[in-house]
Amino acid sequence: MTTIKHYKIRASIIFLFFCFLYACIFFRLYLIQIKYHDVYAHMGKKQYHVTITQAPPRAPIYDRSHHYLAVNKDSVSAFILPKSLENQSQLEKFLSVHFPQALTRLHNHKNSYFMYVKRRLSDAQIKLIGDSNIADIKLLNEPSRFYPLQSAGQIVGITDIDNNGAFGIELEFNAQLAGKPSTFTLENDARSGHFYFEKQTKVQGKTGTPITLTIDSDLQFIISQELQATVEQHDAKEGAAIIIDPQNGQILAMTNWPMFDPNNTDDLTNMEITKNKVVTEVYELGSVIKMCAALAALEEGVVQLDELIDCQNRITTYIDHRRINTVPVSVAGIIPFSKVIAKSNNIGIAIVAKRLGPKIYDYYKKLGFGQKTGITFPGEQKGFVNPPDNWSKQSIISLSYGYEITASLLQLARAFSIVANDGYDVIPTLIINTQSHDRTDQLFSMASIQAIKDIMKKTRKDIQDYTLMYKTGTANKLIDGQYDNTKNIFTCAGILEKGDYRRVIVVFINQVAKRNLLAATVAAPLLEKLAKKLLIHDKVM
Repeated sequence: MTTIKHYKIRASIIFLFFCFLYACIFFRLYLIQIKYHDVYAHMGKKQYHVTITQAPPRAPIYDRSHHYLAVNKDSVSAFILPKSLENQSQLEKFLSVHFPQALTRLHNHKNSYFMYVKRRLSDAQIKLIGDSNIADIKLLNEPSRFYPLQSAGQIVGITDIDNNGAFGIELEFNAQLAGKPSTFTLENDARSGHFYFEKQTKVQGKTGTPITLTIDSDLQFIISQELQATVEQHDAKEGAAIIIDPQNGQILAMTNWPMFDPNNTDDLTNMEITKNKVVTEVYELGSVIKMCAALAALEEGVVQLDELIDCQNRITTYIDHRRINTVPVSVAGIIPFSKVIAKSNNIGIAIVAKRLGPKIYDYYKKLGFGQKTGITFPGEQKGFVNPPDNWSKQSIISLSYGYEITASLLQLARAFSIVANDGYDVIPTLIINTQSHDRTDQLFSMASIQAIKDIMKKTRKDIQDYTLMYKTGTANKLIDGQYDNTKNIFTCAGILEKGDYRRVIVVFINQVAKRNLLAATVAAPLLEKLAKKLLIHDKVM
């Protein structure tokens, strides 16, 4: 009897134990499958589902003839897995000799799962790593850019290490060129870890849209070569040039010297040479601005071309107790106003500017100075025209020959383009088919425009049947608040035309080694060379 009783107790205990065990199991299942279903489902998906983002190929950049200015290529990068190194001492010895910066980063990130050794390796670096046979260093192909035309580097710009636009057109149109990435969900086969199935597109991406520039690659190369030769001839600090079609505002060429190699920026330390200074820098340009003052005076009717102006036949004089100097070659007595501009006499233009008074400011603004041109390019500077409210007694005199006004070379080219375009406004553009150029806004009368052309023709150069008319400017640079006559800016802006063919050319040379030079002997010869090369290129000679 006692034995049966003990058996029943043991059976009850075992039964209760299994009931408790099953209750725990059912409770666990309840937690997993019902209460915390979403949590465990998410954990499962993390193990067997992978979400990846894939960027489309970056769209190319073309010149006006559909030649590549920026195109895609694969670059090779080296990486390591710091938490899974096979031979750390061998790796560190190699990095200390060839990639010391990577070694420093490794010491600072020993627990990282992934670390780049170097991105965008050169061919020599790829061979070096391959010959080392270090298993811990692995190679990876990544998208990058190649730029066929080095002289367009300051326009096109470059992409950064992640293939995003860093400056230039690459930056300005980064979103358009990059497109939109696609997001995919992939399900991993747990047995192999390598095969994927049930690929689902979560976010549909968009292919980038190409950009077509107005730049002519051949012409860009030609003018960059001529610019370089002039800068080196005069041992100058820098130079720039731009060519515009004034009838539609398209920039055909725009270059700066010195330049940089957009395909090799590892050793680039001077970021100044990456700037497109035609657009991003402003200067006091000196006597080239006299053309604008003369146009304002003619349009306002305060002077006539043949009116005699007394330039006092001296280098230095005083107007309203303000001293005015002109260079010896410009000294003149009583001469027609047209010759005042042709000889670039500071005294004569100051006398006429006094008649204009504050209206000279309004005309400078009408020509586009002191405001952005509307070009689609990062870093454009608007410059400055000293407004009448801030004038001293010297201001009207200074404004008449290019001081107290700062302008970019693009703004100067626009002003001369308005003259070349019969007084109609011109909006410079670098992009094909992005702007309408209907001639609806005539800023100046044909009589004033023709008078200005007649003035420029007094210093013109005839290239076969084509007329090249221009104005030069030699300006002293402002150094520590004082104008230094030993450091000069030399500018020449001109119009090349015959019938319906018209081009505007502006050249600029900054600070030559030899003293006492003028733009007529530094910048004007460069302008003439570019005009000849332009006509040959355009096959109109």
